Amino acid sequence: MELRRNRRSLAPGVLLLAFGLSLLLGSPGMGASVFAGAALLTGGWITARSLRPFRFRIGPDGLDLRVAGLNRLVPWAEIDTIVLGQPAGAAAAGPATPSLLLIPGVGSTIDRPLVGRSPVDDRPALVLLSLADVRESADEVAAELNRISGGRFTDARQDRAELREGQPGVVSEPVFDTALRGYEKRMVDDLVRRGLDALASGTAAQRQAVRTELDGRTLEVALRGYDMGQVDAFLERLAAALANDPEQPEQ
Repeated sequence: MELRRNRRSLAPGVLLLAFGLSLLLGSPGMGASVFAGAALLTGGWITARSLRPFRFRIGPDGLDLRVAGLNRLVPWAEIDTIVLGQPAGAAAAGPATPSLLLIPGVGSTIDRPLVGRSPVDDRPALVLLSLADVRESADEVAAELNRISGGRFTDARQDRAELREGQPGVVSEPVFDTALRGYEKRMVDDLVRRGLDALASGTAAQRQAVRTELDGRTLEVALRGYDMGQVDAFLERLAAALANDPEQPEQ
């Protein structure tokens, strides 16, 4: 999958350049020259940013990149984790477009400054790009990385509906650590999603069905899966919360 750059900012940059040039040629005064210079500098920066070389290919061999100071193929072996989410500590003034962050693996030759922080575990990370800068949706990118990264991808977006208030033991969607040998991530994600959906809005029959599945669960073990202890502990709390049926009157 190859991501394509979103060039929506190119038109405003060109318009600013044109405005600055017309102001400079049409109004020789000092004030006009200052405004013209500001418009030319801003428009030039926006235009240059929109036109700079860009490459982001997701393939079976790794990530072929020309972003964030990298201009090469980064093999999967050099990548510990790819995270989709807002970098830890980023301002949260309203809805924000998620970014892709790369956490290098042991022995990685990536030499760029790791100025970002993973929203999952606060590890230093390289911010590759904001998904506002590409045409593909966050869901499309997440699906491809989940399919091809060999368990290295973590979707840290918080876009699921909040749980019903007052549920014992389960207060938010979990974030599990990745272990060398752990539960297969897609199986866990699917089970957790169905459990949280049943907890938030399911009928009594749906809650009981999911609870029965949780109690008799059989999860596959995979390389670079979710930490088994964390998953088991959360699923036990989830099953207990599902057993507390709000449709039954209190005794």
